Amino acid sequence: MKTSLEEISTVKKKVVVEIESSEVDKKLNQSYATIGKKAKIPGFRPGKIPRKILESYFGSQVMDDVTRELISESFPKAIDEINSFPLGQPILEKDILKPGQDFKYSAVIEVRPQFEVKDYSGVEVRKEKWSFDEKQVEEELTRIRESSGKLNPVEGRPAREGDHIVLEYEELLDGNPVDGAKTSNQMMLVGRNDFHPNFDQALVGLNKEEEKQIEVAFEENHPNEKWAGKKVTFKIKVSDLKELELPELNDEFAKKLGPDFETLDILKEEIRKSLTAREEKRVDSQLKERLLDKIAEGLDIELPQVMVDLETDAYLERFKMNLRGTGGSLENLGIPEQKLRENFEPMSRKRVKEILMLSQIARQEKMDLTDEDVDQGFREIAQGMGQETETVKKFYEAKGLMDSLKDQFLEEKVLRYLVEHGNISEVEREALTSKEEDR
Repeated sequence: MKTSLEEISTVKKKVVVEIESSEVDKKLNQSYATIGKKAKIPGFRPGKIPRKILESYFGSQVMDDVTRELISESFPKAIDEINSFPLGQPILEKDILKPGQDFKYSAVIEVRPQFEVKDYSGVEVRKEKWSFDEKQVEEELTRIRESSGKLNPVEGRPAREGDHIVLEYEELLDGNPVDGAKTSNQMMLVGRNDFHPNFDQALVGLNKEEEKQIEVAFEENHPNEKWAGKKVTFKIKVSDLKELELPELNDEFAKKLGPDFETLDILKEEIRKSLTAREEKRVDSQLKERLLDKIAEGLDIELPQVMVDLETDAYLERFKMNLRGTGGSLENLGIPEQKLRENFEPMSRKRVKEILMLSQIARQEKMDLTDEDVDQGFREIAQGMGQETETVKKFYEAKGLMDSLKDQFLEEKVLRYLVEHGNISEVEREALTSKEEDR
């Protein structure tokens, strides 16, 4: 077997494999011998069928089977020879297999780019100086009360901000109903602008059973292509109107939330702890993102498209899952899947660059995961899930997710290293630029 490698780009290679005719003939002979023992052809006994007859009956099948066998056996050896690990499935081009002739095929593969990360130690980056604000506890208590509240029918008055309004509506374009665009039992919170500000404002003052036509001019860049840049009329009817009755904020309210909350003061203290942990995690996450952005600025590498596509798939699946969780779907949103993929691709490319960069820094620093790193990683996951560490570990083992999880643990180890060796200065949130706040 002869193997050669052609460089197409820094992430794309063409592996060319040539297999000697003697190996081709050997495989063909073995295949025909196996078939000849079992084949049933009128006028011939099994095991006594001439090769020419077998070729006329099974030639196409044998050629396909032997071609697949030759490639499946030789390709892993070829990959070992060229010392490159392919990402995703190779794109194959092959000759037609012929007895007595060498067999040649090529495989285009994508690989990780070879590069070096420079200037990743001592990176100057700013960290938000965060301090606890008691107002956050009150806001969280309000959110909890709202989620525990009771919806009561509204009587004797029209809709106002804060009401829950239930609508039936259909869409009209140029005065004509849009096929499949009729909705019932759609609940909205008046004043939250979940849909469109113009639509939302028009709901204020409506009474139960009242009908109205609302015209909305959608922006050119609206994500729903069927509405983008168009004026759409919504013919609505208020089928119900409800207001939220909040429970009284006292010890009894706290006790209903769980056995750990004997008093309102205990509940507030738990909220403080939870908010503090959440904010510290947010600040730490944003700091690490800023560090990665700074290091990535000076790094120009080609990205394997297969890795970008896999990340885009993951973003898309999470988006669909979140939609399903709220009873929605892409069809209801009217957003084509391809459009979403295009929207997600910039994030995917950024994420892939970070994956490659962190992996290379780990390599340059000769950084490996220790058993303690893995145990610590599982302890943190278990704490976040409120589960026992061993239970969480068994779950990931059963799902076959240990390798990908260990990759995440190694990434986190590299990020901790970058923070420890970074030049970090704390500043008030107001001092951060808008770009820094987004990170």
